[in-house]
Amino acid sequence: MSSTRESTGKVARHRERMRAAGLRPVQFWVPDTRSPEFAAQMRKQCQSLKGDPAEADVLRFTEEAATHVEGWE
Repeated sequence: MSSTRESTGKVARHRERMRAAGLRPVQFWVPDTRSPEFAAQMRKQCQSLKGDPAEADVLRFTEEAATHVEGWE
C-alpha cells in the first residue's frame, strides 16, 4: 500500500470517528497574519486608536482575550 493511500485511509477513519462523536468538518478562511499587508493594516488601525476615548476599552478587551487564549494551553 502506498503512503498516500494509507494516509487517505487514516484521514477517512479519523473523520468517521469525529462524525460519530457528533462533530462535523467546517472550513473557513482567516487573514494571513504573516503578510506585510496584514502588519501594515494593524499598524494603521492601532495608530487610529491613539488618543481615541475608546482606546482604553479596546486595550482592556485585547488583554482579556489574550488571557483567555493563554488559559487554553
